[in-house]
Amino acid sequence: MASNRIGRINEEIQKALSESIRNLKDPRVQDTMISITRVEATPDLRYAKIYVSFLEESRAKDGLKGLKSAGGYLRRELGQALNLRYTPELVWELDDSITYGAKMLKLINSLEVEKDGDSEQS
Repeated sequence: MASNRIGRINEEIQKALSESIRNLKDPRVQDTMISITRVEATPDLRYAKIYVSFLEESRAKDGLKGLKSAGGYLRRELGQALNLRYTPELVWELDDSITYGAKMLKLINSLEVEKDGDSEQS
């Protein structure tokens, strides 16, 4: 039952942070498209690991620095949005799963598919 609660809290953290990120005035964060792919909070809700992906790979490093520098503001906004005993400390991680998936899809599509009729004639 506790894991179900943590899952719901993870979803709420993701929603609240997505809204708060739009209000940031840091140009490193404001000038790029940021997507929060998933959130993993510890069972005691002291820490939350936030996985983010960026539309532009070249701005990912600067965008991550911008998010880390705005961590205090985002944590305060999160505390106001969620009524929890402890507001988790935010740990930002770059999520490259979308890039990896696109690379794998490109590799799969580049393979030549052998037709059934061609293999029987050999």
